Amino acid sequence: MQIEKLGLVDYETALELQTQTLESLSCGRSPERTFLLEHPHVFTIGRRGQRDSSGLSSGPNGSTQTFNIARGGHITYHGPGQLVGYPIVDLRRRGRDVHLYLRNLEECLIRTVRDFGLSACRREGLTGIWTDEGKLASIGVAVRKWITMHGFSLNVATDLRYFEEIDPCGIPGCPVTSMSQLLKREVSIEEVVPVLSRHLIRVLKPENSKVKI
Repeated sequence: MQIEKLGLVDYETALELQTQTLESLSCGRSPERTFLLEHPHVFTIGRRGQRDSSGLSSGPNGSTQTFNIARGGHITYHGPGQLVGYPIVDLRRRGRDVHLYLRNLEECLIRTVRDFGLSACRREGLTGIWTDEGKLASIGVAVRKWITMHGFSLNVATDLRYFEEIDPCGIPGCPVTSMSQLLKREVSIEEVVPVLSRHLIRVLKPENSKVKI
């Protein structure tokens, strides 16, 4: 699996990149790839969320877009300072087990933040990782032809005000936190990428891994 750090990428471009990579992988023309990136301010609404987003404001900066998309889950926010990961992997090589795949993504994130001295855990019946101070990472995936797209978002140095506009993951009043807030220092995306990349490779167990940082 190739892990590629892309920097700041607008949501529509990243979605098209995922779709193209999925189709290429399904035809055997491309290796498995995971894209690590940041997005400009955007709200995304999954299959379980409200399809009508008319109640949303445009966020604190007045320029936040909203997209209805075909991943699992409810509404979430993406923006600068948040590390977003889109693994495009073949579940036919992993037992065709979507539930296990979700738990493995959680494990990657739990191990990553543990390396920074933070304790995070799962919550029964929910997807993502949590701390005593609130939710730290969200997960929402889609699977086509047993190949995954969409993925996870880890709040590293995220502007948490944007979450006040929504009910994160469909949970009213859901507290949200970030690594920077918990560690009481500014944590950079560049610090987190190599740590997360290592755990993605180990936990997802792809063959012929190649990291591009």
